[in-house]
Amino acid sequence: MNTRQQLKALAEARRGVLVPGAFNALSAKVIEDLGFEAIYITGAGVTNMWFGMPDQGFMGLAEIADHTARIRDAVALPLIVDADTGFGNALNVHHTVRTLERAGADCIQLEDQVAPKRCGHFSGKEVISTEEAVSKIKAAVDARRDADLLIMARTDAAATHGFEAAVERAQKFAEAGADILFVEAVTTAEEIRALPRRLPKPQLMNMVIGGRTPIFNATELGELGYGIVLYANAALQGAVAGMQKALTVLRDEKEVQEASGLVAPFAERQRLVGKPEWDALEKRYT
Repeated sequence: MNTRQQLKALAEARRGVLVPGAFNALSAKVIEDLGFEAIYITGAGVTNMWFGMPDQGFMGLAEIADHTARIRDAVALPLIVDADTGFGNALNVHHTVRTLERAGADCIQLEDQVAPKRCGHFSGKEVISTEEAVSKIKAAVDARRDADLLIMARTDAAATHGFEAAVERAQKFAEAGADILFVEAVTTAEEIRALPRRLPKPQLMNMVIGGRTPIFNATELGELGYGIVLYANAALQGAVAGMQKALTVLRDEKEVQEASGLVAPFAERQRLVGKPEWDALEKRYT
């Protein structure tokens, strides 16, 4: 199977496959190296790590397409790509899908927020009309050149219109051709348990560390019937904590040793970025 077929099989197995988020090619390589089965290219992570700004609609199509292409070159795992609102109306969504498909996406996630969007666990969200949101999903489905490319439809309506309205929207997204459904920022354990019973398509559950959704173990979410369990920014939050610890020691003690346990060893860093393979390639051509 190619990576798109692999991802479809993972989602349809409904066993709660853990998918971490990557914010650049190196973080994607770490995810792959640790044995995860798919990668989520996080818009929040790209915005935080690339711009040093919050997840409030600052990322554009060019940035996420560039990151997707770089990560696609770096790893062989299936890639789910966060395309925010599709960067405009239905016509913009059509262009976004074509662009990200060409960049190497295996699944493209689109949401129904009013632009500029914001993190699903921030206050102040608004959503577009159901009719416009459905038209954007239809445009995404029509735009793909490869029938194996997956479209994930996310709704943020639970925060503004309530849980039942979000379920209704997600059902309409499924009818419009979405392959995977994502009801964002549910706030109770009962809602988490209800979604797999209420919606027929494979679903993603987003576990935001410090967010509004109760944290469930991925094994339990798989038993409930979720296809994908997303930790979009666990790697980012871990990286920030690691940088803060290492740099605090450097600031206070004026040095950091490899044996401190605060930094990856030099050799490990070279292994992750494939230096032995590049050395072999250099030797082949010289």
